Amino acid sequence: MTERGQELGLYAISVVAQLVGTGQQNIRLYERRGLLSPDRTAGGTRQYSNADLAILRRIGELLEDGLNLAGVAKVLELEDDNARLRAELKRRRPH
Repeated sequence: MTERGQELGLYAISVVAQLVGTGQQNIRLYERRGLLSPDRTAGGTRQYSNADLAILRRIGELLEDGLNLAGVAKVLELEDDNARLRAELKRRRPH
């Protein structure tokens, strides 16, 4: 959902689960719901980047605030749109 640029996936799902304090099944669910898209090795193993970790932490915050996954998806979408629009506005402003 979030644009990650060229950042490489560095972490296995087991490491990510420990770093963000959630279960591997939750992370897989978030991927199925389109909330994040980790890199994959040629063999199909997920590899998570620092940007993925940030998204997972944000998902955790939103869930703790009482949102369901549909609400989380909408908030992430709006945050991405907002960031994109701000970047576009910044590029268009004369220096």
